Amino acid sequence: MSTYPHCTCTSCTIRGLMGPAIVTTLGILFLLSEFRHGSASIGHTFPILFIVIGIILLASAVAPKDGHIGSDGVTTPPNAPGPPPPTYTNSYPGPYPGQRQ
Repeated sequence: MSTYPHCTCTSCTIRGLMGPAIVTTLGILFLLSEFRHGSASIGHTFPILFIVIGIILLASAVAPKDGHIGSDGVTTPPNAPGPPPPTYTNSYPGPYPGQRQ
């Protein structure tokens, strides 16, 4: 057993589905190949595997990482609102040099 804590954030949970999704997709593709007697062979349907991988990677990238536990065991805090944007004031009243009035 590993002594590292297991991350249960949404992003890591979705990424953990990669293996089962690939195995299931391969099984379905081989099953289709057998039912269609080679007309739907793995050589013609392998792009579906890339689509499944892309969907899982996209879902993992978009999912929130609140509570993510990194490889060093440190938990990532939820996103806090940042500081307000600075307000700018014009320190030179009047027109800029070369500007018409």
